[in-house]
Amino acid sequence: MNVTDFNFELPQELIAQDPLEDRTASRLLVLDKATGEIRHRHFRDILKFLRKGDCLVINDTRVIPARLLGQKAGTGANIEVLLLKRKSDNVWETLVKPGKKMKIGAEVIFGDGLLRGKVLDVVDEGNRLVQFTYEGIFEEILDRLGQMPLPPYITHQLKDKNRYQTVYAKHDGSAAAPTAGLHFTKELLKEIEDMGVTVAHVTLHVGLGTFRPVKADTIEEHHMHSEFYMVEEEEAKKVNDTKKNGGRVICVGTTSCRTLESATGEDGILKAGSGWTEIFIYPGYQFKILDCLITNFHLPESTLVMLVSALAGREHVLHAYQEAIREKYRFFSFGDACFLTDDLEEKHEKAARQGGF
Repeated sequence: MNVTDFNFELPQELIAQDPLEDRTASRLLVLDKATGEIRHRHFRDILKFLRKGDCLVINDTRVIPARLLGQKAGTGANIEVLLLKRKSDNVWETLVKPGKKMKIGAEVIFGDGLLRGKVLDVVDEGNRLVQFTYEGIFEEILDRLGQMPLPPYITHQLKDKNRYQTVYAKHDGSAAAPTAGLHFTKELLKEIEDMGVTVAHVTLHVGLGTFRPVKADTIEEHHMHSEFYMVEEEEAKKVNDTKKNGGRVICVGTTSCRTLESATGEDGILKAGSGWTEIFIYPGYQFKILDCLITNFHLPESTLVMLVSALAGREHVLHAYQEAIREKYRFFSFGDACFLTDDLEEKHEKAARQGGF
């Protein structure tokens, strides 16, 4: 399958540059993954499409302020360092710009010497292994000096760091936010639980590979980046019990989806544990445990638009994206949401038919 099969034209003005003041005020395109039928709603209406007995799976990773701006020791040249993966206590795999200035042994100084980094090695894709030295607690220094690593298509400055963080973020480690979760508030999650929906937490630390373009001509040639995930025993039980009892497993975001599909065996049972996943989901993939997906609108020719096409069909997804463009939905990280479901029936419609209204 060609990568160009997943291309579409997106007007630049539809790329959301700022988060909405009210997280739940985003629009929601509801797509029947079997028929391609579409409903246009607002995100709070997600309550109408959930059922008692469902399980909502959220990714509780926390974005670290992984973008550091410093100066090269000796020359004072401006250097940008983006933290990607922690390899040991003080050694990180990083993306360094400009890389040509930072050969093995080169040092960079941040915050007038509050933090220093030394390049130990050059690894895959030109990334640098950097050893950091400092006095105190690294996380506190990073919180003071670092910036949120916003995607390259967002050019506005983020006024509040917490707006690139889900309200349930817990485990530090991501270089990017699991953005489908940005639409939820604590109040909305409580309403969801109160209606009899179980909420299960998993963790996948989102890497910058999320934003890297697919450079291969065909999907099958693309090699997926690696990300670390964790599933705790209690959370796995919530998901497995839901399936056993006939409920739906609904993932919030492609990261929750990739976690569950990576940790589920061919028997359809989610296994507790942790590890690294390079799972690449594209049309033809048979989902082992996921039923429905809440997600944002993704970049053309991206692995993420391929994932949603695996669930709802390429033609249905591209048609829904064209509809979203016509209706001027907001795209990407700070944009609107899409619910890929097996049931477009809303609660008030069902109640009306049953004489409840």
